[in-house]
Amino acid sequence: MRSSIWSGAQAAVRLAKGAVLREVMFDVADPAVWIALDDAVRPSVGSSADGTWLPAWQTPTDAQLALALCHRDGRIRERALGEVAGRPELLPLVVIRCADWAEPVRDRARARWAEAVTVETAVALAPLALRIGIRYRGDFALGLIDKVLRSADREALLPLLTHADRTVRRFAHRLAVEEGFLSPAELVRSAARDEDTVVQGLCAEAALAAVAEGDADDDVFEPLLAARNPRVRSAGVTALRRAGRGERAVGFLDDRAAVVRACARYVVRQSGGEPVEWYRRQCAEAGDAALSAGMVSGLAECGDRSDAEVLWKLTSHRSPVVRARAVGGLRALDVLDVRRLRALLDDPAPGVVREATLALVPSARMLDDGWLLERLAAERARETRVSAFRLLNAYGGLVRLRAAVALVGDPDDRLRHWARQSVLRWRPTAEVPPGSAEVGELLDRAGLFDASTLHRLKWEAGLKA
Repeated sequence: MRSSIWSGAQAAVRLAKGAVLREVMFDVADPAVWIALDDAVRPSVGSSADGTWLPAWQTPTDAQLALALCHRDGRIRERALGEVAGRPELLPLVVIRCADWAEPVRDRARARWAEAVTVETAVALAPLALRIGIRYRGDFALGLIDKVLRSADREALLPLLTHADRTVRRFAHRLAVEEGFLSPAELVRSAARDEDTVVQGLCAEAALAAVAEGDADDDVFEPLLAARNPRVRSAGVTALRRAGRGERAVGFLDDRAAVVRACARYVVRQSGGEPVEWYRRQCAEAGDAALSAGMVSGLAECGDRSDAEVLWKLTSHRSPVVRARAVGGLRALDVLDVRRLRALLDDPAPGVVREATLALVPSARMLDDGWLLERLAAERARETRVSAFRLLNAYGGLVRLRAAVALVGDPDDRLRHWARQSVLRWRPTAEVPPGSAEVGELLDRAGLFDASTLHRLKWEAGLKA
């Protein structure tokens, strides 16, 4: 965006010096360049009396008209609009003027745009019209484009369906869906191909809506169920019941995405199954190779505290992902055993350490602060140090200050920054012994306070000046 603004400013200067429009506007397909040109011309050109760049209006060049269309004087903008007929290079500025604040300018621009709009110009200027459409009274140009494209052949819309701008793709796909330009199979391909979640959801839902009750169209379902995006897969799984394929939802109960697992559980229940029993059986009986992380998460998502022992067993599974999901499941079920969770803080897998830390934060004061302080040592793994400091920070009081001061000069940038912020925000609390000499020593050692703030903090801690 910044480069477009700079390009617009450069273009305004070059046009004012007599450069040719086609040479100046090197990226005419970029809406931001035209908007930047419009913004840049206004403060850079002279008053309405200054005709050095628009001599007598006999036969103005495209460059002169471009400047006039962006001029700060509404009379000049209105007059320039009367000269744009047969000059397609200036249509982007006509689109911008369709949202002009001055009514005479706006009305003339809309008349010019209504005369000039064709399928080709509608496709070319749709990105710019979408940008202008968010302005006050900016919907006219886009409205005409919408009307033209709805009556055009579907091939005309294809460039907009794969446009780089997601706003353009959303507009084009919404229009294509409403007009029925795309078959269910084409909609599915768009849903699987596009990276934008709005387009994915729009196309997936439209494709499924086109499938009749009980219809088993593999061209629709298979690409949806195999899509990489979870939202698209979940739409396909949900539709399995309506298509009479509810039994296939069992295969998605252990999907890697939570939203897909939730949809699969819904379909299985509607088909008479009980997902929680399936999860319990898989977690209890599946071998190491057959057990997936999705099975473990699924058990936590729909199980209860009676499933905690199975999850505890899985915290020693050989797969670090399974171990981490098991700890996360225990946290979701609100099952807390400080002794057993503390042992997991030394797990070699960072994911397991993070999950165990999250589970222990509310109970940080039940841990031995000395044991945690030992884990701040520089030779420890980074994840161990981060975990220990997070728990010590949650501990509060004097323990928190000790841990933070210990890391104010740490070589790890993030830990050092976190520790310094913790020191700067530290305040004495009820559990800090009043007049503690250690508090004064720690505050002095931190070296982060000016004399006035240091004096106030020591006073708050009950220390004499």
